[in-house]
Amino acid sequence: MREMEPLTQRDCTRLGVSRDQLLMDPISFQLDTKNRWVCLVRLLSNDPEWLSAKVKFFLPNTDLGSRNETPDPTKRVFLQLRELHAQGPATWQAFIHCVCMELEVPLELEVLLLSTWGHEGGEFPSPLETGEESEPEPQLGHGLKRPHQSCGSSPRLKQSRKQYLELARRYLQLLRTSAQQRYGGKLPGPGQPLAFHQAYIPTILQWGRATAPFNTPEGASMGSPRAEDGTDVSLQDLFNARTDKGPRVTVLLGKAGMGKTTLTRWLCQRWADGQLDRFQALFLFEFRQLNLIKSGLTLPQLLFDVYLSPEADSEAVFQYLEENSSGVLLIFDGLEEALHPCSGRDGAGPEAPGPALALFSGLCRGTLLPGCRIMATSRPGKLPACLPTEAATIHMWGFDGPRVEEYVGRFFSTQPLQEAALEELRVNRRLRSMCAVPALCRVACLCLRHLLPGLSPGQSEALLPTVTQNYVQMVLALSPQGHRATSSLMGLGEVALEALEAGKVIFFATDIPPSVMAFGAALGLLTSFCVCTGPRQQQIGYAFTHLSLQQFFAALHLMVSPSVDKDALTRHVTLNSRWVLRTKATLGLLDHVPAFLAGLASCACRPFLNHLTQRGEAWVGSRQAEVIRALKKLATRRLTGPKVIELCHCVGETQEPELASLTARSLPYHLPFHNFLLTYTDLAALTSILEHRDAPIHLAFEGCPLEPCCPEALAGCGQVENLSFKSRRCGDAFAEALSRSLPTMSSLKKLGLARSKITARGIQHLVQALPRCPYLEEVSFQDNQLKDQEVLKIVEVLPSLPWLQKLDLSQNNISVSTLLCLTKVAVTCPTIRMLQVRKTDLIILLSPPAEAAAELRGSPGPQGNASQSREAQRRSLTLRLQECQLTIYDVEMLIAQLREGPCLDEVDLSGNRLESEGCLCVAEAASQRHIARKLDLSDNGLSVAGIHEVLSALSTCRTLADLHVSLKHKTVVLTFAPEPEAQEVTQERAVFPDSLMLQMPSELPRCSPRVRLVHCGLRAEHLEELCAALRGSCCLGHLDLSGNALGDQGAAQLVQWLPGLGTLQSLNLSENGLSLDTVFSLVQCFSTVRWVLHLDVSFKSQRVILRGDRRARDLSAGEPLPEFPAGAQSSGFGRPCTPRSFCLRECQLEPLSLTSLCKTLEKCPGPLEVKLSCVALSDQSLDTLLWHLPSIPQLSLLQLSQTPLSARSPVLLARLFSLCPRVQKVDLRSLHEVTVNFRSSKEQKGGCCGRFTGCGLSQDHVETLCRSLRTCEDLSQLDLSANQLGDDGLRCLLKGLPQLPISASLNLSGNSMSQESALCLVETLPSCPRVREATMNLGSEQSFWIHFSRQEETEKTLRLTECIFRPEHMTRLAAGLSQAWQLTELSLMRCCLSLEDLAVLLSLVRRPGGLLSLR
Repeated sequence: MREMEPLTQRDCTRLGVSRDQLLMDPISFQLDTKNRWVCLVRLLSNDPEWLSAKVKFFLPNTDLGSRNETPDPTKRVFLQLRELHAQGPATWQAFIHCVCMELEVPLELEVLLLSTWGHEGGEFPSPLETGEESEPEPQLGHGLKRPHQSCGSSPRLKQSRKQYLELARRYLQLLRTSAQQRYGGKLPGPGQPLAFHQAYIPTILQWGRATAPFNTPEGASMGSPRAEDGTDVSLQDLFNARTDKGPRVTVLLGKAGMGKTTLTRWLCQRWADGQLDRFQALFLFEFRQLNLIKSGLTLPQLLFDVYLSPEADSEAVFQYLEENSSGVLLIFDGLEEALHPCSGRDGAGPEAPGPALALFSGLCRGTLLPGCRIMATSRPGKLPACLPTEAATIHMWGFDGPRVEEYVGRFFSTQPLQEAALEELRVNRRLRSMCAVPALCRVACLCLRHLLPGLSPGQSEALLPTVTQNYVQMVLALSPQGHRATSSLMGLGEVALEALEAGKVIFFATDIPPSVMAFGAALGLLTSFCVCTGPRQQQIGYAFTHLSLQQFFAALHLMVSPSVDKDALTRHVTLNSRWVLRTKATLGLLDHVPAFLAGLASCACRPFLNHLTQRGEAWVGSRQAEVIRALKKLATRRLTGPKVIELCHCVGETQEPELASLTARSLPYHLPFHNFLLTYTDLAALTSILEHRDAPIHLAFEGCPLEPCCPEALAGCGQVENLSFKSRRCGDAFAEALSRSLPTMSSLKKLGLARSKITARGIQHLVQALPRCPYLEEVSFQDNQLKDQEVLKIVEVLPSLPWLQKLDLSQNNISVSTLLCLTKVAVTCPTIRMLQVRKTDLIILLSPPAEAAAELRGSPGPQGNASQSREAQRRSLTLRLQECQLTIYDVEMLIAQLREGPCLDEVDLSGNRLESEGCLCVAEAASQRHIARKLDLSDNGLSVAGIHEVLSALSTCRTLADLHVSLKHKTVVLTFAPEPEAQEVTQERAVFPDSLMLQMPSELPRCSPRVRLVHCGLRAEHLEELCAALRGSCCLGHLDLSGNALGDQGAAQLVQWLPGLGTLQSLNLSENGLSLDTVFSLVQCFSTVRWVLHLDVSFKSQRVILRGDRRARDLSAGEPLPEFPAGAQSSGFGRPCTPRSFCLRECQLEPLSLTSLCKTLEKCPGPLEVKLSCVALSDQSLDTLLWHLPSIPQLSLLQLSQTPLSARSPVLLARLFSLCPRVQKVDLRSLHEVTVNFRSSKEQKGGCCGRFTGCGLSQDHVETLCRSLRTCEDLSQLDLSANQLGDDGLRCLLKGLPQLPISASLNLSGNSMSQESALCLVETLPSCPRVREATMNLGSEQSFWIHFSRQEETEKTLRLTECIFRPEHMTRLAAGLSQAWQLTELSLMRCCLSLEDLAVLLSLVRRPGGLLSLR
């Protein structure tokens, strides 16, 4: 302990006491206030630097320059003490505690000082009066003594332009001087270990938008002195002259501890030094301080009353700032801490007061100080809506490896310590990952500085494994031993927690006990600054050096305080989402407390906690177990991506392998992360958990801002099977970091790096890394900035990836020449099976070679190897080059490449610029080079003339199965059938259940192609060339010319040329504008064209199709005759006859049209079927049609479907029996459906059948109908059911029944019959000798059948069911039975006859001899 020097007589005289008094009366000295002041002054005179540091701490913005220049050191000490004393009792008590804690004070003086001034309620005397003139009260501004003039307090003085500029110049100089004093000087070193001055090490800055707003290369590190030219370019990139053309507002986003506040203060320092010369004025505000201002502010008050006041005439200064606003930079730090929502100020001027965030909003929108530059810092999350959408976003990342090394090199002053610290970082991977966060890097360096002198190499991995233990080691390194340190630590924890729960990060002297304040100041855990609580209202504020430090002490208090029960402890173990709503009234200040609680729950922290609590390890262990139990519950829940990362941080801090395994097992296979910021430390925490997982996992990052070096955290993670990144923020630096990790991920099969900003530099690193990832199966570089050379470099790697199955290079910038290089690679590379390019899509599909596939699936055995060898020999390639702007010259090169290539499965060249010449070139090549499936030339500008040339070129192609051309829809598609060799292979595997499908073993049938030239604008003048081209194909199967403009003339020409086209299977002439007469003329094809068997026409919809019989087509090609069942009708060619059919629908047929049609049909060979469907058919038209039917002898069927007919049509159809003897059956149903069947001329005559059901026949039609039917020679069956004859109609029909030549049956069911009809039937039986049986049922079925014989019947049967006869009917019934002598059997069922009625009936019947069976 250094002894105090004795006071000289001069000192005593200056202080107003005698030396003898001090020496002779020590008791009076102890009790005398003057003596205590004298002793304190003398004590502090021995260490003036320490006193200046403390004055700087307690009075951060006071200018002590004039006092420090005082030549007398004793007086200088006295003046500094008086400045501290003037701040009040709280500050003075904290200072006294600092004196007793940090300096070597005699015990008796320490006891005296603490008992008198070191506690609340103690004395607070005025300092000694020395007789000198009293000093003015200290100014709490930014350290400069100046008159204070509130903005707007007095009218502006008229002054000259020169005076106006001089006022502005003096204020701007005042701003620079203030910034130099606040940020330029060294911060206190002794006693302030957390805040000692060091050279600034810039972190990684990265533009956050898709396009750099200031023309800065995307992905470049702009805060780094390691630029390409080797100079510090951060300021030039952020605020250079080009930024005038970019957004005025810049938002700097970074997580806690990344150095946002440090950067803003560094910018102020650089500006004060003259390096940001484009800005005349710079203002720095912190929202944590602005939140303390409760009253509204105007912009002049914010600038002058809160920040720095001008010496005079603030209105003139503000006017100057408005006129030169482009040279003003306002920095707002901690935007996420702004509490008040933005309020509308659209109609408010600069004088309207408002909260700080409202002023910020007006500045951003340009309603306040238009043209000024705004920079704001914030943590990632939901930013206030007042920020303009065009604001530039910059992401602030941490340190990469070189920055960490530079920081450590500047932290440690000696070379041995630097080398030892760097070696520890190389060995300790977790410590190195923590140092990626600048705030944690400083903590780690403090711990290493304390531990390294006695630390064995590599021992830091056990002492500093987690963030929490780094903080614990730092506190242990800084704290003195003893009970006082323990109580102060717990006091800091209590203050930290209470403040966080109240949303406070700034304290005042009255908020912290003096001893705790002194402890925090001595250890450098607290900082001080001037706080403005309103216009002209300033106080000294205190805060922890970093928010994370406050959160650590809050967690420490939760863990060790007896006043916190276990429920309250576990309530703080939560997982916070990264999407924080900034408009809430409370800040997210407790977000890192759960991680610190988890870290304190580790076994390594138990001795430290036990030392603080002195309650035993069991008590500490129980609280640690509660935290672990809470984390286990969270680990088994289904969590979002942000909470998964938070959980990984917490679990990693616990160092519990069992908890880590549980967390790893609970993660799903597909683990997505969407739209939130991720750093290197986040991925390092995730990787540390995945190391405890056995199953593979798929990590998908989409839309997440990612720190450029964060892929390095995945190094050695063998559990990742699928890894994908989709983010515009991933650039070349990210790709370089990823390339270092990929070879170490042994289980990686799928890699996706899409929608990023990778250029040639990044691809170069990835291309070098991919060959060292041989197990990759899918790789995607979709939607990057790759150009020709980069794409080709990637494709060159394909032979080095034996298991690769898919490569996606879509949405990159490639040229046609590069595309042709890719086709050459596809032809030569044995594993590529598909190259698909469409506009910006570029996908390559590959098949692993046989040996790789066998190794992948396991050994297949000898048969499997042989099969794989055959498959390798039959490699087929699919090329899809769609919308690639290929021309004929490009296609010629492509064809040359394909001549020596493998078999082509499919070629798609649609959407290019081939024109007709190019399409012809490809068609000729397709005739010579077999394509297995399809060739697509759609949308290539093919003309009508080009169609003829393409057809001619394909005439020799034996495998063409279908040609589909539609110029309207720009479609040109050629489909091919397998080659004969492929057909043989197919037949080996196929099973044919039908013997008719068996082929002759000597020859396989040649392909019958289908040619579809639809909507091509073909006219009559094109048909000659078209038919000439088609005649070259002797095996044409189907021809479709629908949707053209052939018209009647073209159809007529085609009918003439049709026989020369060979035996087709179908011809489609739909939608060609044909008239009805032309349709009738097509019927001639039945006679002139052998293969035409069916003509199907829908006139209204213009559907015209001529079809043949496929069986006839196959046989004409040379197939052997199959066996058919015996008795089948044969034609003259030795094969069964197939009837020709003419079907005409959707038309209006008039008599003249029907006459023309029938005359045409007369010349057709038979058998012939005619099917008509008309909109309506008049009686005249129907009569005309029926009149011409006898002249068509080959007609076998006439069908009228869905054709409305009149009520007279049954009579007209009944005449047909006598008009045409060949009629076999006439069937009319519901006056809409008519079917007439005809006998062939060779068939023997037989009975006819007539059915007229549901035709609405009534009594009026009976006589005419019977007259028409009487002329029929042999009417075997007549069906008149479901009509409306009624009793009268039946009576009329039964009356004429003897004249009808019915030989089999008559059906009269469903004609509304009653008992009257039954009596009429009984009365009619005697006059109908050929009736053998009559059956009538008047029940719900209403059936009535009469059966006839060709000869007269001697025995008749009558069955009456449910005929309700009454007594009055007995007389007529008996009379009828008496006349029916041939009636031998009468059945009366359910006729309601009583015994009396039956007796009366039998008594009235008068019959001759014979039997009558009555039932």
